[in-house]
Amino acid sequence: MFKTGFVTSLAVTFLLIFTFVSAADNQQSENSSPADSDQQPSQAAIKRTRETVQMLDDIYKQTIVLITDKYVNSEEDFPAGSAAVELFKRVGKTGFHQVRIIDATGEPYEPENVAKSPFEKEGIQKLKSGKSYYDKVVIKEGQAYLQAMTPVPVVMKKCVMCHPHYKDVKAGQPIGAISYELPVK
Repeated sequence: MFKTGFVTSLAVTFLLIFTFVSAADNQQSENSSPADSDQQPSQAAIKRTRETVQMLDDIYKQTIVLITDKYVNSEEDFPAGSAAVELFKRVGKTGFHQVRIIDATGEPYEPENVAKSPFEKEGIQKLKSGKSYYDKVVIKEGQAYLQAMTPVPVVMKKCVMCHPHYKDVKAGQPIGAISYELPVK
């Protein structure tokens, strides 16, 4: 099912992502002081967390495009979106952050890839109405988190190989989103 080169490239890509995430998380921890759990986070802390989301979003999206470009050539190949779903599940287990790819068309590739939380449902509506980014700071058990969403448009003709209903989607319209939740430090 997998080509050896694909698995090796995917493993190297994931290793690089974890290295960047760990470095960014460590830098944030070193540059911030412990916050009082009853206080809202500082604007500087929120800004740093937004920058981390932007970095992660760029890395994740470039990885998906790279996998699609280099390794998805027929419907029998392992889809890059499925690789992203698996990567995001594994990243969530590390404790650094939570991340999910979700559908915005109403026809998800997998039934679990739909907006679940009120934030995700609101975010999908905001992205579909033209926003290029949506976020919100929430406090859970005394810890501040940045919830953020970015749109996923169709960027390659290969996308319609596995998702034929994307063929008629207007250019730039999101067919999905990446939903993030990072602790604000």
